[in-house]
Amino acid sequence: MTDDLFLPVLGAAALAVLYRAWQTALAARETANRIARETCSRAVVQFLDDTVAFAGFRWARDGRGRRRLLRTYTFDYSNDGFERQQGFIVLAGVELESVGLAGSPS
Repeated sequence: MTDDLFLPVLGAAALAVLYRAWQTALAARETANRIARETCSRAVVQFLDDTVAFAGFRWARDGRGRRRLLRTYTFDYSNDGFERQQGFIVLAGVELESVGLAGSPS
């Protein structure tokens, strides 16, 4: 490959990787929103703000020893409509690892 084409091809590849990462992050957030809604519905509490907030990510090993990226999201809910409590969701990719509500075991 000539030097004239190297930088444009490298730039296009970098943009493709960034786009894929962004799409994966959006899919994970949509999954977390759905899980939060379902969890609040099952627990008969009100899901506040109708959205989750990204709290962070970390690498962890799964049952087969492979490294997986775990994303953590938080959300607010209320038992009585006045006091806010916080729940959490941990996703491996777009698969649920754990979910919890304040005062409840995960």
